[in-house]
Amino acid sequence: MVDFEFKSEYDISDFIAIMKLLRSPGGCPWDREQTHESIKKNLIEETYEVIEAINKKDSDLLCEELGDLLMQIIFHSVMEEEKGVFDFDDVCDGVSKKLIVRHPHVFGDVKADTSDEVLTNWDAIKNETKGRKTVSESMQSIPRELPALMRAQKIQAKAAKVGFDWPDINGAIEKIGEETAELKAAVEKGDKANQEEELGDLLFSVVNAARFIGCDSEESLTASSDKFFSRFSKVEELAKQRGIDMKSASLEELDRLWDEAKTLV
Repeated sequence: MVDFEFKSEYDISDFIAIMKLLRSPGGCPWDREQTHESIKKNLIEETYEVIEAINKKDSDLLCEELGDLLMQIIFHSVMEEEKGVFDFDDVCDGVSKKLIVRHPHVFGDVKADTSDEVLTNWDAIKNETKGRKTVSESMQSIPRELPALMRAQKIQAKAAKVGFDWPDINGAIEKIGEETAELKAAVEKGDKANQEEELGDLLFSVVNAARFIGCDSEESLTASSDKFFSRFSKVEELAKQRGIDMKSASLEELDRLWDEAKTLV
């Protein structure tokens, strides 16, 4: 067992020291073996668990999950410190300077009385500091690793800011019909590659409609998935109550169960 001072309360310096100890020769074999690549998915998982705590409005869980997310940030920072590249203080320094630069209405003389003005200034400063001169360069900065619906909505928003957009939602909705017809044609032709392309175009068009009505496409799809799950569970329950084997039931029987489930959940 390594030497360690146990305390009633720990702060950020203790947190960093613990992670360094885990990574040390006398620490944990698993922690020592990890790389940025080996634990990168953990960062995504912990982020979603933070979101789950927020959705549940569970403050105790949120406190715990924020700690788990911070652990991932400390973990990656310690790895870079071991290589002599940067440490956690550098991370804090960088983000602090970024916040000061991007809030000139707080730390400077720029006037911004509304959230829209703040966001406009933020984007302009971000593009300037990143050396982005075109909308395409701004789109390029949106990580491809984002969930596809989220990335699509962000790309569309960038285009809309320079007027590359439908005048109203009617054009977006009509585009959904157009893309649906093209997907149907691709299916009828049996062209797999074209089917995938047209399906992507259809999804992109639906996301565009979501943007017009002010909905987050990711959250909308999550809500629909939850609704389907609830109704399907009720269908299974009704089928069991009536001795119906879902695998051998006709489509008409399942439709009747589904319609009934819709009235119940």
